[in-house]
Amino acid sequence: MVAISNKDSYLGVFFRRLAARRGGKRALVAVMHKLVIAIWHVLHDHEPYRDLGADHFTRRDPERAMRRMLKEANSLGLTIRFDPIPA
Repeated sequence: MVAISNKDSYLGVFFRRLAARRGGKRALVAVMHKLVIAIWHVLHDHEPYRDLGADHFTRRDPERAMRRMLKEANSLGLTIRFDPIPA
């Protein structure tokens, strides 16, 4: 429960994303499964645990994040225009 209560961790974000689609209990079991796998790798490989971060899903697929923001804004009756930042 502590792993999912932290809003700035990968597991917390993973839980909230999955709970929205599959429900809280299934999402909790999925987080526990991820924890077991991470613990096994830490013990087997003798390397410290590295949290992927709360923005892992955004960094992994930024175009998907933009589509999700557009869809959410459109459902609120807003329009958004994405312009690249001049370098």
